[in-house]
Amino acid sequence: MEERLNPLNDYLFMKYMGEKGDEEQLAAFLSVVLQKTGRHGIKSIKIVENKAMSAEIIGDKSSILDVRATLDDGTKVNIEVQLRNLYNMDRRSLFYWSREYTRSISAGQDYEELPSVIAINIINFNLVNIDAVHTSFHLWEDHHKDYLLTDALEVHFIDMVKFRELREKDIVNNALHRWLTFFDKNTDNHILKEVLTMDIAIQKAQQKITLVSRDKEALRAYQMRL
Repeated sequence: MEERLNPLNDYLFMKYMGEKGDEEQLAAFLSVVLQKTGRHGIKSIKIVENKAMSAEIIGDKSSILDVRATLDDGTKVNIEVQLRNLYNMDRRSLFYWSREYTRSISAGQDYEELPSVIAINIINFNLVNIDAVHTSFHLWEDHHKDYLLTDALEVHFIDMVKFRELREKDIVNNALHRWLTFFDKNTDNHILKEVLTMDIAIQKAQQKITLVSRDKEALRAYQMRL
């Protein structure tokens, strides 16, 4: 049996989530993630493609192959996959959040025009010392925990280690569990097939992975990222 490509290889993730034509699966995934913070359903999404995909960038371990998009209300979203623990993920995420935030305004524009930015980090190591697969963070007042300074900053962490350690995974009723089951390279093939029959957006993501596996140039780029 042919070995399954790792859906969380960041080059491959970008190929099925971050290119024109990937809007359906990206919107579906974001809808699942962002419902945690009160966003129920995403009507439309614009993907910001990564145009600078030279062999040098793909082969550079320090380069970031992130997925960027703009929601229908102008909110910017940045998704990063990080499989190795470099012990800097909290600050790294804020750095990339700030990069997305500041690139959204030009000289002379009013600060009121700065959009909210959401950073989503899919990680393969323990970072947040909370017993939860999915955590999210905002700017709350230290002594009045229900007072939010601004919704301009929102940071999510999705922990694949904690997900794999879950004794019971509910792929029938929990859409996030379906996506994380799909992301897990070692998911049993019978369970993977079951997930694919349940979710059209995940089916489309798998179709893009299949195309990459048949494209020699794309497959080489995937292997370079390994």
